[in-house]
Amino acid sequence: MELLIVHHDAELGRQLVQMVKDYSAHNCDLVHNDAAAVEWARRHSRCRLLLTQLEAEGIDGLVLGGTLSEIFPGLQTAFFPAYSAAKQRLQVAETKVFPEPIDGEGLLRAMARAENATADAPDLFHVVDVLQMCCLSRRGGAVQIVKGTQSGIVYLRDGQIVHAETLATQGQSALLEIVGWSSIEFAYDGAVRSPAETITLPWDAALIDAVKQYKQTKTAQQMPTVREV
Repeated sequence: MELLIVHHDAELGRQLVQMVKDYSAHNCDLVHNDAAAVEWARRHSRCRLLLTQLEAEGIDGLVLGGTLSEIFPGLQTAFFPAYSAAKQRLQVAETKVFPEPIDGEGLLRAMARAENATADAPDLFHVVDVLQMCCLSRRGGAVQIVKGTQSGIVYLRDGQIVHAETLATQGQSALLEIVGWSSIEFAYDGAVRSPAETITLPWDAALIDAVKQYKQTKTAQQMPTVREV
């Protein structure tokens, strides 16, 4: 499998490359910014997995992921955000987001999933992973979220979730619906501004509440119906 690491810190980047070489047979290259990554892509015919910093000098991982996905169909992506792992409020199984200290075993599992995915597999993320990453990175703008024929938008301001929309609803109800989609595709646009402010809870409380309500609803739906006789 062809694998590209994009990391501004040369030492940490070399450590990641060494880990890949020590624990896999994948072909792995390292570049230090978006421009070098695009130049690398022009010289290669294949890339299965992109491991990139979310943001650093010369790096915008969300933009880079979209750019390289147009060059390499079926590209899978994982992100190294700048915040500490201790700041995460929600843990996601099969994550593709690796704050420091990087979970090496989790990263190797993500690599294995990318290797085993079909050539045309979509680049799927858990919706909570994406929203938590954007909030902890203090992003503003809009995250467009797609699950099959379903779509929604979550609007951010300085890392806070201020509004959410689906075809059926808005506000916290829309966030609850979106959280229930689990594995999704997404696109980010930092220039978009929210048309309303319907969610006033802190981002983590809004997400935790949506996850809790979704789990409660799912559990209730799985329970057998009891009729009074």
